[in-house]
Parts: sequence; C-alpha cells; structure tokens
Amino acid sequence: MKTLHILGVCLLLFISCKEEKKKSLAEKVPLEIEQYSIEQFMDNENAFANGFSSDNSKVLITSNRSGIYNMYTVPTSGGELSPITKSDSASVYGISYFPNDERILFRMDGNGDEIFKLYVKDSTSVKALTPLKNVRALFRGWAKDKKSFFYASNERNPKFMDLYQMTVDDFTSKRIYENKDGMDVGAISDNSKYIALTKTINTNDSDLYILNTETNQSIKLNDSLSANSPEDFSKDNTYLYYTTDAFGEYTILMRYNLETKKKEKVKESDWDIRSFYFTKTGKYSVMATNEDAQTVLSIANTATGETLALPTFKNKNITGVTFSNDDSMALLSVSGTHLPTNIYSYNLETKVSNQLTDVLNTEINAEDLVPSKVVRFKSFDGLEIPAIYYQPKQATTENKVPALVWVHGGPGGQSRQGYSSVIQFLVNHGYAVLAVNNRGSSGYGKSFYKMDDLNHGDKDLKDCIAGKDWLAQQEVIDGSKIGIIGGSYGGYMTMAALTFTPEEFEVGVNIYGVTNWIRTLKSIPSWWESFREALYLELGDPHTADSVRLKKISPLFHTEKVKKPLIVLQGAQDPRVLKIESDEIVEGVKNNGVPVEYVLFEDEGHGFVKKENQIEAYSRILSFLDTYLKKETNSNRIPTDTTNN
Repeated sequence: MKTLHILGVCLLLFISCKEEKKKSLAEKVPLEIEQYSIEQFMDNENAFANGFSSDNSKVLITSNRSGIYNMYTVPTSGGELSPITKSDSASVYGISYFPNDERILFRMDGNGDEIFKLYVKDSTSVKALTPLKNVRALFRGWAKDKKSFFYASNERNPKFMDLYQMTVDDFTSKRIYENKDGMDVGAISDNSKYIALTKTINTNDSDLYILNTETNQSIKLNDSLSANSPEDFSKDNTYLYYTTDAFGEYTILMRYNLETKKKEKVKESDWDIRSFYFTKTGKYSVMATNEDAQTVLSIANTATGETLALPTFKNKNITGVTFSNDDSMALLSVSGTHLPTNIYSYNLETKVSNQLTDVLNTEINAEDLVPSKVVRFKSFDGLEIPAIYYQPKQATTENKVPALVWVHGGPGGQSRQGYSSVIQFLVNHGYAVLAVNNRGSSGYGKSFYKMDDLNHGDKDLKDCIAGKDWLAQQEVIDGSKIGIIGGSYGGYMTMAALTFTPEEFEVGVNIYGVTNWIRTLKSIPSWWESFREALYLELGDPHTADSVRLKKISPLFHTEKVKKPLIVLQGAQDPRVLKIESDEIVEGVKNNGVPVEYVLFEDEGHGFVKKENQIEAYSRILSFLDTYLKKETNSNRIPTDTTNN
C-alpha cells in the first residue's frame, strides 16, 4: 500500500510537471492568428434598431454599411436589408416608424456639427419638419394617442431647449413648455399633464422638478444635493420613477406619488441603476444597471413581478431591448466584449428569435479577436483604479508586445466592456490595450466620480501613469514601449502626459483632444447653456481667476516640454473641440523638432463616422505606432506631413 501511495504521488508529480512544462511552453510560443487590415475591420457593419413598423412586420435599422449611416428596413422574420435612404454625404439616423402608418421619422446634422434637424419620409418624398437654420431639434417621444410627438428645440432662444408638440397629420406644432431657467426635459406623463425637469447643479448633481402643465406650477422633489434623473411615469399617471444617489454612493430607483407626495425606494443595487422605463402597454418594466462597466438588463412583468426570460447567446450578452407597440415582440441588441452588436427579433408568445443583422465581416475569424477582462491596480496614493484589459493572443514571455494606455472621453466618461473595432484592430496587430477608468470616471460611485474636480491633468493623469506601470509589470509586455491614446478628454490626457510628464510615455495619440481649456470653456455650444455652469464648477470658470489654473493645465501653453512623437486627429466641423485647438498644438510641438503627424477631416465633427475617414484615421494611427512605438521599418509609411482630407 505504501509503495502504491509513493507511485501515486510520483505519477501526480510527473503529470503536474508535464502540465507545467506545457504551460511554460505555451507562454513562450505565440498563438498563430490572422492579422486583418483596417479595411477589413471597418467592413464590420455598425447597425442598431429603431423599432418595429405599426403591424410588426418590419424593423427599421440604421446602419453604416454604405460607408455612412443610412436607414434600412428588414422583415421581422429576417432577410436582406432594403435601403430606405441613400445619402452619400451627411449621415442619416432613424428614429422610428410612425405609430399608425409606414412613414418614418429620422434626423440629420451637418457633417458632425450636431445641429440636428427632424425629417419625415413617406413612400415618395422627404420633408424637413424643423428646417430653420442653426436651430437644433431633438425627438422626445410619441404622445399616448399616437397622433403627435414631442421634440425639444432652441428655436426661441439658442441657449435653451423648449418643448414642442407636433401633430402627425399636418405637422403643425405648438410650444408646451417655455424653458427660461436652463432646465432639461425628462419624462412626460401619458396624459401630458406632467413633465419631469432637471436643473444641472454640477457635473454629478441636479435638482429634479415636476411641472403641472395645467396649473403651470412646479415642485422640487430632492431635498439634498444629489444626482437625480427622471426615468418614466407610471401608465396610470400616478407615479414618477426616478434614480438618485441621495442615499449612498450609487443611484437607486425611487418613485414619487403625484397625489400623496410620498417617496419610496423601489430598487437598490451595489452598482448604478442607469435607466428604467415601462413598455408601451405597461406590461413590462425594463431596468438597466451598470455593473463593472457592463450593462445588465432586468425585465419584469409589472402585474406579477416575474422576471421575463429572454433567449441566451453563447459568449454574448443582451445589452439593449426595444418592445413593439403592443408588447408582443422585442428587439434585442446582442454583443460580446470581442464581438460587435447584432440585432435579433424575439416573439414573446412563440419564443422564436430571428437574427436580423450579421455585422462581423465574414473575412474575420472571431477566434482571432480578444475578449476583454476587468483588472484593478493601485494608483500613487493607494486608490484602486479599475480598467479594461485587452492582451494580444500573440503576446508571450518570449514575444513581448508594446502597449497603450487608453483614456476615455468626458471628463466623467467610462471605458466599458463592449466591442470596439479600433481597439480590436490595434490588439490584432500586436498592441496590448489598457482602458483606464481613472478617478473622475462614472460607474464607480459618486465619491470616485468627483475625485478629479478642479484637479484635471494631475491625479487623473497619475492614475494613467499607474496604469502604465501596471502594464510594464506584466510578463508579456515590453515595458520600454508603452504609449498613451485617447479622444476628446482622453486626447487632453494624452497631451497632458506628453507635456507634464514627458518621460513617462513613448508616444501620444491625440484624437480631437482639448489643448486650451480657456478657449474650449469659452466656446461651449449655445445649446449646452444648461450645462455650462456645471462644467465651470468642475473644470474652472475661464472668466475668473480660475483662468490662471486653466492656463497652467492647458498643454498648448507648454508645448516646449513635449519630447516624444505625436499624432493628432481632428474633425473640422467639431463644435466641442475646435479645429484651432489641434492646429495650434501641432504647430507648437513641431517647433521642438519632434515627429508630429496631423490628420484633418473637413467633413467630420466630434467623432469620425464615415468609413473612408475611419480607415484613413486608424491606418495612420497604426502606421505611426509601428514606426515610433514598435520601431519597425515600413517603407510604405504615409509621410508625416500635415494631411487635409
């Protein structure tokens, strides 16, 4: 028995050693995967559903399969997408079918200027419903009687969005709420008697009001400084459901009785409850929670409280749902962290689902793409920082790869566990990516969110540097080849890193990033008036002594410190970060003799939506990284001169 025991132990040790040897070998031998071009990644379709037709036979889809966004229709049972619009310039975004007929409501802006107009398309023509020049209009929902819809517009005053109601027969409109106090319109009750309004206090907190349109009297619901968001009115017009963080770090779901004035908690979570609404008939309620940078849905039967069972999908999650007007069918948005979003129709009675889109380019093998994982690391002061990590499959201890710290937009945004063609493209070409949710990011409690107030370019930047240090500690990462990349506020962080900590990162990729806070805060678009003071509270008021600090943290005034290669990408129509921001930072850094590339798109705004521009932008980024981070020789590189497209 003793001999058998010894033999058993030896056998286990042998197997263990063998497994360790296999594991060690696997760590040294890179996985062989196909590398795909940016054209192949951009041939992934980006499509989202805009709802069912009135008879549930068709679904309206907005897709960029043509190169820019256009509208399509597809049978509910699946099939080919049929184009409804064929724009080759400005992108077209579907809103919905009309509730009782085949007409379609949609919106467009001017190549990214964010001055949206509402349009209607019937079987023969397109009509602009809000045609006034330089006037912005946003859809706010269909009326209960299906004979009209609500929209917000700054027609009366460029600074404030009033609420209007437009009939669907002759498209006459009337103003039902004149916004003189910088309010934002939230939910509208089915009887149109009540409108929920918010008044922004700072970038986290807002006051919540309910306006009685019959008496024109409003009441304030919150008793303390807190984040408050109106979600929906009950179908019997008795309650307003809203979220608030007044009771803790995270937002919870509350309801307010319009008759008794009583408030009560409905649902709490260890994460933020992001949204809540009732379906058209009121049969179901839909709640979305932001759980560690991923959307988790909970759908309940309002009569029984029973959770609605939805189909499951291997390695994918349902991240969005839209119900038909009669609540008999649903549209499901289904995706994985390494797989783009597809749309499915689902019949709640027959339990049959049909895939309506297949957006992954058939030339791309999903096995070559990289799922993300959530990691956490300690920053300079011991604060735990969450991040989303993508590790190339070809990375091993013997084949160390370069890496990028990815910084989201905002301030106050969040990198989430969703598919990104850009990130997958970079990872596929051998770059590890760590999407850092630095202090000031949303989704991790209100205290964490407020930690970067009046402290931008300092502790939030140190969090990104701690992310770089975490990357350098990974056995498969080449710690001498780590860069930083980001768009909008992330672009600012890129420039702050290259300016204020010039030795930390080897390269910087600035995608329409703020470089002069004084100018940016003075040039906030007029329709952001209700949010202007909140931004001033978080970032500083450029019209006061704050301007001294704002100048100090603006990279434009410190370009002489930049020592590492830089690429800047910008849209000429951008209303948030003006083109001159990028023009001047490029000119300033060039004076240092540092390699600088500039990619400018005349027909883009704050974000690149045209496929040909996306291909140009991201191919230029990869070429730049290969040269200055990987330090590979590439005879086919695009020249580093400023490029206008």
